[in-house]
Amino acid sequence: MPERVTIYRAAWVLPVATEPVRDGAVMVGTDGRIAAVGPRAAIEPPDGAEIVELGDAALLPGLVNVHAHPELALFRGALEDLRFRDWILRLVGTKRAALEDGDYDVAARWTMVECLRAGMTTLAATESSAASVGALKEAGMRGVVYREVFGPDPRVCDESMADLRMAVDRLRGEETELVRIGISPHAPYTVSDALFAAAGRYALDERLPIAIHAGESIPERELVTRGEGDFAPGLRAREIATPPRGRTTVEMLDRLGVLAARPLLIHCVLLEFDDVVRLVDNDCAVAHCPVANAKLGHGIAPYPELREAGVRVGLGTDSVGSNNRLDLLEEARIASLLHRGRLASYDFLSPADLLRLVTIDGARALGMEERIGTLEPGKDADLCAVSLAAPHVRPVHDPVAALFHAARGTDVVMTAVRGRVLYRDGRVLTLDEAALGEAMEEPARRVREALA
Repeated sequence: MPERVTIYRAAWVLPVATEPVRDGAVMVGTDGRIAAVGPRAAIEPPDGAEIVELGDAALLPGLVNVHAHPELALFRGALEDLRFRDWILRLVGTKRAALEDGDYDVAARWTMVECLRAGMTTLAATESSAASVGALKEAGMRGVVYREVFGPDPRVCDESMADLRMAVDRLRGEETELVRIGISPHAPYTVSDALFAAAGRYALDERLPIAIHAGESIPERELVTRGEGDFAPGLRAREIATPPRGRTTVEMLDRLGVLAARPLLIHCVLLEFDDVVRLVDNDCAVAHCPVANAKLGHGIAPYPELREAGVRVGLGTDSVGSNNRLDLLEEARIASLLHRGRLASYDFLSPADLLRLVTIDGARALGMEERIGTLEPGKDADLCAVSLAAPHVRPVHDPVAALFHAARGTDVVMTAVRGRVLYRDGRVLTLDEAALGEAMEEPARRVREALA
């Protein structure tokens, strides 16, 4: 929490809930909440207030990344140009062969450094180690950590659920107002129907957020609909039967009762009309990861159709193993370009749409819209300031267009969560970036050797 009232002034304030404000200001109280938003001349500083001049910058709500794998920071550039099944197998094999528990702690903290530098204040982390719980808390960020559970063999369902319950019971003791715990039955090729159903009931009973990789790839679809495809031989070699499980992944999850838990469904590249109806009927959310979807060759998700139907959709970067960058401004720009190309549309996903996508839409996808996502009095002061002064940004005719089609994550000059500044002018204030960079070297070497 800030020690005193702080007023941030910038060339532009982008409240999201209202139109951009030229020469604007945001006042933050000592409770870490927004007290006022408007033209700087209209916000009178109280006695003792700190005035922070951000200059030629856009001040907006902190960016919300609805899907990432912070524990995989060591895999940037290590899994290039692979068929999806091979990508998965090399990732899992290398984790087992080369990494130790402490390596995930380092990787997760390194991810938080990247996020803060790029203006992200909220992160939804999906991982088996749950290292992001400690990393988010240490960084001072907001987020939800979905602890993964695996088990494609229905015979180990009880064992997988027992391990999950034990992990969640432990992790819930580490929850704070900013960091929540959820669960993630990983994907159809790693989770049996029995385990999906059990995890869904557990999420409902315990009121846990739940996230699932769904509708991501053709091999997943082939496994679900026909019991065939790239994943089937490996499962059968382990004496795990692969019968057809549903017309689509979403239909399967609905039949198993999982959609009743209102999951965050990650990717959703391959959806049919009835799937979208099911998402709407169950108030499910979707994590749209356009760069990872394209880079892995999965395709382009039907975001326009989801948006038109009223599905809650936020933007995610996925891991650096499948994206290489954690830059939500770039992710939004590429989303716009991909969908304009697909639709042959010159105006789909306008800059104003992109601003909502990385702020309030992400907050809604995670169920956090009452606290974050817009700059309004009473909301938590999660803030991001982006410089508009760089040569690659100027001249600025429209600050929102400049933000997404000219600026980059590296133009962020300040990131704050609940009024506490976590990153300012090139320096992360809550994590030792230099020490973490050094700590990454040894496990990165082991990863390289394991992949050689």
